Amino acid sequence: MGVTEELADDLATQVIRYIDASGDEQVVNDIVKVLGATSQTAEEAFLTSMRVRRANMKARTLLAERVKAFKTRQPGGKTGGKEKE
Repeated sequence: MGVTEELADDLATQVIRYIDASGDEQVVNDIVKVLGATSQTAEEAFLTSMRVRRANMKARTLLAERVKAFKTRQPGGKTGGKEKE
């Protein structure tokens, strides 16, 4: 990963933490404006990182829900397999 992607991903991680704590989704638009005015490359890298991280979070939530539902359908709550959570 290059410096642009590393910086953008670090920023995206911090923004997601801030949003989780505050609920302030507007911060994404504000940061995009600042980045876009100074570096289109940084703006694109940030937006990509935000999309990838948010998609991954949603996918992990879905998987956790499916695993939980599967376990509740099994006798004794066991999956019978060797998967790890």
